[in-house]
This record gives sequence, C-alpha cells and structure tokens, in this order.
Amino acid sequence: MRAHLCSLILVLAVTKVLIVYAHQSSGSFNAAAKDAAVDVLTDQSCTVEVSDLYAIKFKATATAEDITGDVKNADHFRYAEETKLAWEEGKLCADITEEQRKLTQADLIIFQFPMYWFTVPAIMKGWIDRVLTLGYAYTPEKRYSQGLFKDKKAMLSFTTGSQESMFSADGINGDMNVTLWPLQNGILHYCGFQVLAPQIFWAPSHVPSEARSTMLTSWRTRLHGQFVPQTQNGHYGILTCIELYKVLQNFTW
Repeated sequence: MRAHLCSLILVLAVTKVLIVYAHQSSGSFNAAAKDAAVDVLTDQSCTVEVSDLYAIKFKATATAEDITGDVKNADHFRYAEETKLAWEEGKLCADITEEQRKLTQADLIIFQFPMYWFTVPAIMKGWIDRVLTLGYAYTPEKRYSQGLFKDKKAMLSFTTGSQESMFSADGINGDMNVTLWPLQNGILHYCGFQVLAPQIFWAPSHVPSEARSTMLTSWRTRLHGQFVPQTQNGHYGILTCIELYKVLQNFTW
C-alpha cells in the first residue's frame, strides 16, 4: 500500500524532465538508457529535454570566463562569490544560463553517465560546478531539507565497470553507499533535491546482450510510473518510501 501511494505521488508530480547526459558514443549502453528514458517519459506526456554534454561541447572548467564583463575582484578571484553576483546581475555566460533555464523548469533531473573513477565524468562534474551556482542553487541558509530545489527530484542513472558484488560492504571496491554519498548527499541533497534511488547498470560491457536487454527492460518498467526508491539489496537512495508516505498521512483521498 505504501509503495503504491509513493509511486502515485511521484508520478503526479513529474511533468517536466531534464536528462543531463554524458557519453561520447551514440552506440553506447548509456545512450540506449538515455533513449529509453526519453521514449518512456514522452509516452507518459512528460516534456523531456536532454543536455548532451559532449554533443554541445560543454565547457568543463569553472573559470572567470563564465562571467560576461568585468569581475568584481580580479586580484583575488573567487568563483562562488563572483558567479553569485553575475547571476544576480544577469551576467553569467550563455551556456550556464541555458542550463539553468532547463533546470528551473524541470520537476525531475536524471543524470545519465558511465561511472569514471567512482564518480561522474569530468564534463558532468563541470556541469555541476558551473550550473549549480551560489545564489541560484544554494545559499548558506537554504541547504538540504530547506534547499532551493526541495520541490524537485533528482536521480543518478549510470553504468559501472565492475560487478555488483565488488561494490558490497566487503567488496574490493567498497560499499556503493559510500561511493555515492558525495554525489547524492553532498551535491544533490545539499541543493535540496529529493534524491531518488539510483538506477545502477552493473557492468553492462561484461554481460551478454540478453542481459543488457533485460537491464533496459527493467529501466523502462521503472520509468513507467515506478519512481519508488529501489535499494537493489542496498540503501543507495537518500529518501525512502516511508518518508514520502508521511506526506500522505493527513491527505484526504
């Protein structure tokens, strides 16, 4: 019952989706996962935008060039403070402004990527560094549960190079919960996002094509109105279904 209610509230809330996508090959499994999300969500009458970071040659480095015109303190340039002022004055460069527009309009953000060195690819980290600017995405007073994006949902969807057993608590790569904590809590939840459990595609390059097809089928099934946190025998999601259920306790059906 609780899982059904959680699924219902999430589906009702999501109408606009932004997929931040980072893979260079259109023939990759990540591309297939991205395409599956676009197809399924569009079929559910969602408006879907894709930021294909490699295709648009998104700049990965956070520098003074991200500000049009003069900076306030060129002798001691501080990126966070300078971009906050630029955001307030409408002086951020065009690519950041465009990505912030997409993010502002979205109810759900999906980050689709191959895991590189236990985190996101550099180009996606650059998106995070440059788009989630101080003032726009967070302030010292508005973080975590009181964050500026507390009405938005976000999730990671990614491929690994290692099998699931290698990311267990006693596995050679360590606990996946620990690996994802900086991304899910230190970035997404920090900005207020309701963090859904990630979609993890375990080592697709090391399994038969039939297994990859099964992975994509499971992804499509989840996307069909099933945005319920799925721990996949772990606890990878920040929010749990029970927490969402609390919202419904006083709701009149």
